[in-house]
Amino acid sequence: EEQEGRLKQFLSSVDADDLEQLMNRLREFRQIASLQVAAADVTGVLPIMRVGDQLSELAEIQLAHVWRIAWEHLVSRHGYPPISDNSSDISECGFTILAYGKLGGLELGYGSDLDLVFIFDDEQQGMTNGEKPVELMVFYTRLAQRMIHLLSTVTPGGVLYEVDMRLRPSGASGLLVSPLSGFADYQKNEAWTWEHQALVRARNVVGDSQLAQKVAQIRQQVLSMPRNEETLAEQVKDMRKKMRQQLDKSESQLFDLKQGKGGITDIEFMVQYAVLAWSSHLPELRVYTDNIRIIDALVISNKLTPEEGQTLADAYRYYRNKANHCFLQEKPALISTALLKDYPQQVQQIWQRWLGDI
Repeated sequence: EEQEGRLKQFLSSVDADDLEQLMNRLREFRQIASLQVAAADVTGVLPIMRVGDQLSELAEIQLAHVWRIAWEHLVSRHGYPPISDNSSDISECGFTILAYGKLGGLELGYGSDLDLVFIFDDEQQGMTNGEKPVELMVFYTRLAQRMIHLLSTVTPGGVLYEVDMRLRPSGASGLLVSPLSGFADYQKNEAWTWEHQALVRARNVVGDSQLAQKVAQIRQQVLSMPRNEETLAEQVKDMRKKMRQQLDKSESQLFDLKQGKGGITDIEFMVQYAVLAWSSHLPELRVYTDNIRIIDALVISNKLTPEEGQTLADAYRYYRNKANHCFLQEKPALISTALLKDYPQQVQQIWQRWLGDI
């Protein structure tokens, strides 16, 4: 609420019709707020988990403002969709933004993209009610297009956020905005294992509150589907092997914090495997979207010993902290193997117990 109030005050002097100035001010605000977080981070005032929380909160506040700018533009041209009851209340707009990846997991870094999926409630019928009415799919697609434009257009202040839409149903060939029924059908009947892995970290960040509940229910249903553990393990290992072959930049004396063996991505894949393998009978595993709290749930459910849980959590925090600082120094996420402690070996041991050879 404090950051939201500061953003409103920051934008208060800008004419609501001056889109270019609004875009620049939003970018300025992000830069100022990010620098404040970075200063507290590098001086040790802010622990890594709070860094992720604050950067994620900043992105959500910016997304909500971008939604409002885009919404008001669309309703001025086409009127309101039936579900909104002629209101600009974001909680009744029939549209929600599902965040995946770092934003979904409350672990946003300084240079992270936003992995987003746009969903609209296709249970509502009819068209918008303005002088130039359009079908609902058209209205919500234009809303999403407008938001992406506001977020990713290069201005003198740079971009607000890069937006990655590849996790939407059917990827780059899919609809920009998914109807709720289509999203549910795709996740339950067509999605690949890696798409279900991604769903582990998915949460609604902006939009219609009732629609968000429906999307959350679909996530719960998909994650709790019974799966063959051996088949799942092979699929997860195969995907991870392909990623490592393409992306791991580790050398003899340098460790790739994200893609190295026993690094960030291996921990994330282990957590995702655990949720998909066991949450059909351990519902506590699908409550949260961030890795640390899922690791805590795995300890409580006796899938990890307390020592293993502490090791994974400590390694994950250590890696992320180092990766964030590499970004601030404009360096790749590589550190000397002398700085690693025993984390990679300890992570690999747990991987081997669950999934076999790494």
